[in-house]
Amino acid sequence: MAPLPAPPTAASASAFLFSPPRSPSRYLHPKPKPTATILCSSTSAATAAGSASPSLSQQLEPLSRTLLHDKPTPIADRPTPEPTWVNPTKPKPSVLSLRRHRRRSPPANTSSTPLQPLLRALRALPEDADLAGTLDAFFLQQQGQGAAPSPSDALLLLNYLHPSWRKSLSLLAWLRALPAGAFPLDTIFFNVALKSLRAARQWPHAERLALDMLDAGVPLDNITYSTLITAARRCRQFAKAVEWFERMYAADGVLPDEVTYSAVLDVYAQLGMKEEVLALFDRARGSGWKPDHVAFAVLAKMFGEAGDYDGIQFVFKEMREVGIKPNIFVYNALLEALGKTGKPGLARNLFEEMIDQGVEPNARTLTALAKIYGRARWGRDALQLWDKMRELKLPADSILCNTLLSMCADVGLVAEAEQLFNEMKGPECRDVPKPDKWSYTAMINIYGSNGDTDSALQLFAEMLKGGIEPNIMSYTIVIQCLGKARRIQQAVEVLESGLEKGLKPDDRLCGCLLSVIALSSGEEMEMVLSSLEKVNQNLVKLIRVLGDAQVGGDDITEELKSVLNSAAPEVRRPYCNCLIDVCRNHGFPPQRAREVFHLAQTYGLYSKLQSRKDEEWSLDLRSLSVGAAKTAFDDWMQTVSERWAQQKDLPESFSVYTGSSTHKFAQGLASAFAAHLDQMAVPFHASESQAGSFISSRDDLVSWLQMSRSSAVVAG
Repeated sequence: MAPLPAPPTAASASAFLFSPPRSPSRYLHPKPKPTATILCSSTSAATAAGSASPSLSQQLEPLSRTLLHDKPTPIADRPTPEPTWVNPTKPKPSVLSLRRHRRRSPPANTSSTPLQPLLRALRALPEDADLAGTLDAFFLQQQGQGAAPSPSDALLLLNYLHPSWRKSLSLLAWLRALPAGAFPLDTIFFNVALKSLRAARQWPHAERLALDMLDAGVPLDNITYSTLITAARRCRQFAKAVEWFERMYAADGVLPDEVTYSAVLDVYAQLGMKEEVLALFDRARGSGWKPDHVAFAVLAKMFGEAGDYDGIQFVFKEMREVGIKPNIFVYNALLEALGKTGKPGLARNLFEEMIDQGVEPNARTLTALAKIYGRARWGRDALQLWDKMRELKLPADSILCNTLLSMCADVGLVAEAEQLFNEMKGPECRDVPKPDKWSYTAMINIYGSNGDTDSALQLFAEMLKGGIEPNIMSYTIVIQCLGKARRIQQAVEVLESGLEKGLKPDDRLCGCLLSVIALSSGEEMEMVLSSLEKVNQNLVKLIRVLGDAQVGGDDITEELKSVLNSAAPEVRRPYCNCLIDVCRNHGFPPQRAREVFHLAQTYGLYSKLQSRKDEEWSLDLRSLSVGAAKTAFDDWMQTVSERWAQQKDLPESFSVYTGSSTHKFAQGLASAFAAHLDQMAVPFHASESQAGSFISSRDDLVSWLQMSRSSAVVAG
């Protein structure tokens, strides 16, 4: 198997940040011509194989969408639309107002002094009180005034009541109920009330008020629509935001301004409408719009969510053309986007550029960078980030501290994690927050991954004693830690204690219990099954069926299909890994492990393990447990043996990749697989050029197959 691409170097990252990006026409006017492909470090060798013929499991992968009907595999993104020809000589019509709509405010010489008694009276009323009586009494008693306030006084009152949306609506209702002609009810009064509703995230009331404006014949202006759209966005009513945005053109012909456009770009991005975002961006740019930092942050976030590396280049190019330097919000969005596209080297260079430009990072910046370094297992860079924070005395909140602890778990920095955690627990932790359940969970994970079971249990007990309720992740990590240490009874006690406190195990915890069963002995296995049966009877039934030699393959298929359909997609392969381990470790019928493996292949769960080229066959075991890896290899070798027996062509070389297991907390699949090779005496040897890779030649394998057949004949 071909080696994985190396992480981006500082040179390649710099070339990306400062070299001319690709033309934005790929996004604004896509053309059906081939473009260069940029391979991320996460690209699998199977994908890079090019002309390799697909294996049977790869051909059967789509069947998982029908066989596992309850949790279908997500379909691919929508295809890119056909390109639309645009006449470059014809000016585009304006689609937005380049000048922000003027906001009316009370005259500068307006004084609130005469209204102070009324303001105090309104402040004293309950939130849900009807203001009509108080307002009537005040304005009827005013000498030289009628029963209605002046427009400037009404605007002052609405602005004063802005923090209380109920009182704002009550005041507006009182104004609307005044006799005809007594008060000129203008659009601005509705707009102020709408802003109060937006601040309170009261979307149903905001939309109802806008519909009342339409019924009353009050015109909706640019500010009305902008307030409605941004209110819908804040309340995550994205479809409603699009609906009111489209009405601006269709019904009233009101042109949005730059603030409205930025908000709608974010709405389209939140809805995953990538083509609409780019089309809207292009139309606005054609009208002379200069995008602001918010718009560029939206684009960066959208491309990051999609893992679109070229899209991030497009953002950089557009910012240079517009002449806008990234601020902290754009830098944060770009860092998060680069993290999601698997570009830690580029994220590191961007962070250094940010510091050089004099932009001070905040907690969100450091959180994004810590996540990136943790995922990439960049221990040295994580330590440098740690030292940088200490040197600059950068701010830290709970999210950042917990992310740093998780990063320490990812890269194996036990001492650094303990230092931060002890600071958080200290009596005078002014610079860092107190530890919460996520902080304790991260530390328990560090100790558990490091095999320090006693420290993990001690911290778990300290958590309970301190009144911090563990979450399901805490229980899962502790149980897994005890299982790896073969302290099965204690693992069951922790689970039973959680169940008594109302713990509701999820699929991940059930998978953890499966791994504990695989590591247990006969009596201990029954103990764990008894507890597991309280939360997942179907899983226990499947294990019983697998252990019964009298049960046929059809029954195995139905039971396994039922379990997988009821499980979340991300735990289906781990479930199969653990089930294969259970079959191999507990002396189940010899064919059971192979049956589970084949069924998982049929459902598309092991679809990319094998890669076949004319000159090389490869097997990727990195995502498998030890038992599943052995089963997959044995099945692969059976295929090789059958092909040789049928006198079909075999490739020149064979390779198996288990991963290098260089991480401090890694369990060592490579060493376990090497022992399996020695036991079978298969002529695979460790590669000198790539750690975690085992290779063999066709001649060596054929000789081994001939010897195996001869030994079988003699034994027979």
